[in-house]
Amino acid sequence: MFQQANKRFVELEKNDPDKLKDPKWMKENLSFTGELFLGHLRYGTFGGNTIEQCHPFLRQNNWKTRNLVLAGNFNMTNVDELFQQLVDLGQHPKEMSDTVTILEKIGHFLDQENDAIYYKNKDKFSKKEITQVIEDGLDLQEILVQAAKYWDGGYVICGLLGHGDSFALRDPNAIRPAYYYKDDEVVVVASERPVIQTAFNLTADKVHEIKRGHALIIRKDGRVEEKQVREPLERTACSFERIYFSRGNDKDIYNERLELGKRVFPKVLEAIDNDLKNTVFSYIPNTAEVSYFGLLKSCNSYLNQVKTKKIQELGDHPSHDEIAKIMEISPRAEKIAIKDAKLRTFIASDIGRDDLVTHVYDVTYGQVKSTDNLVVIDDSIVRGTTLKKSIIRILDRLNPKKIVVVSSAPQIRFPDCYGIDMAKMGDFIAFQAAVALLKDTNQEKLLVATYNKCKAQENLPKEEMVNYVQDIYSPFTADEISTKISQLLTPEGTNAEVEIIYQSISDLHASCPDHLGDWYFTGNYPTPGGVKVVNKSFMNYMEGKNKRAY
Repeated sequence: MFQQANKRFVELEKNDPDKLKDPKWMKENLSFTGELFLGHLRYGTFGGNTIEQCHPFLRQNNWKTRNLVLAGNFNMTNVDELFQQLVDLGQHPKEMSDTVTILEKIGHFLDQENDAIYYKNKDKFSKKEITQVIEDGLDLQEILVQAAKYWDGGYVICGLLGHGDSFALRDPNAIRPAYYYKDDEVVVVASERPVIQTAFNLTADKVHEIKRGHALIIRKDGRVEEKQVREPLERTACSFERIYFSRGNDKDIYNERLELGKRVFPKVLEAIDNDLKNTVFSYIPNTAEVSYFGLLKSCNSYLNQVKTKKIQELGDHPSHDEIAKIMEISPRAEKIAIKDAKLRTFIASDIGRDDLVTHVYDVTYGQVKSTDNLVVIDDSIVRGTTLKKSIIRILDRLNPKKIVVVSSAPQIRFPDCYGIDMAKMGDFIAFQAAVALLKDTNQEKLLVATYNKCKAQENLPKEEMVNYVQDIYSPFTADEISTKISQLLTPEGTNAEVEIIYQSISDLHASCPDHLGDWYFTGNYPTPGGVKVVNKSFMNYMEGKNKRAY
């Protein structure tokens, strides 16, 4: 991609290098030399993974002020409603995707604003002159207020207008992250703070968060303002961003992941029956590395207490050797699991995921004895595909007595619909475990009863819907579900005992206090559309439909 973009500059440097010093000529003659740049890597959370789905999306027009380019980190839960609003206006959008719908929604009000300014001034200026009047008079805040009025979802929508204005709009719950930096020369917006820090060599305090329900509006003349577009609602920023999705080199995310690892240690200690002498600690590369350090920090703190007590028990005149022997006690921390390919199966397309996972991991031999427990921490367990088909199998080759897999996140029980591809109820290993427990305890009728409740409210306005899917989990404790997950994810023929441990909801909130959006774990959705999606997702499961619920 960068080779393609840079190709024209390489050729210019060869043929006429002086032109590279003439920005005015370059802007008029070469692509990628304007003042505004927009790009976004959006993996498939709506529709398919095709070239047509790639951002940015363009709404082209011969008048500069009607040109709109859009990219975003988002999902809308009510695309069907928004699409119907466009149809009711007499439009015929080319497809019912969230990006096209949002593009046309903003485009509609952009057209209206253009028309209003034109008809107000058409008798005062020539058609050529009035273009400048429209550029100066466009009210981007009002355009976005009207366009975003009925949006339900998590979003950061970024747009460029043909004449040089731009914006970045964040949802009213702050579900999706957005940061910006500005000075006299540049304004930059990104979904992660450290990329801005690295690119511009900044300290964290120079990078600001876009407020929830606000848009950062950047005018052609360099004015930058943060304007309210939607009434800010309760802050429910996505916690899964902190656990897994965002870069771990953000100073706050790093500390939060450390804390997640620290807080799960007491459960680990219980699982290994306090036998740290015969326990090896490791992690599943690569996003679990920081929580692994947190786990080791808690382990070291615990062992410091043990060592202090042992030294006190030596009496008033312990020997150097006695103290040295006690001081040598430390966690057996090793790099056991090795990622063997540059693959992220969570983001891989549904069709190819199973084929990938069996070839992703290898292990370090010679560090684990047959009398050892092997504890490995992962950032989260969504589907369990990688665990069952690859990780546990390969770890079992080391012949440990017990394998303890630790998730730094709680059990993922409910679908996401705000921009992370976790939309199918039947995929989640926690849901599979709950269903299996219902069958084991002769409570299968709860599945049908829940389905009937969901079906009965299918045509209600989303604001009146209730999340009945939470009922599926209510008969069981989190530990009971974890035990069942351990059984389901243990491959046939495994020699070691396998136990899977999850973070608690309360410890998640304590670790990430500013990011309390936890709907995938609790089913507490911040928008009505989320409740609509979870009910639809469960109905799809019961009806045997393998598709996203939005």
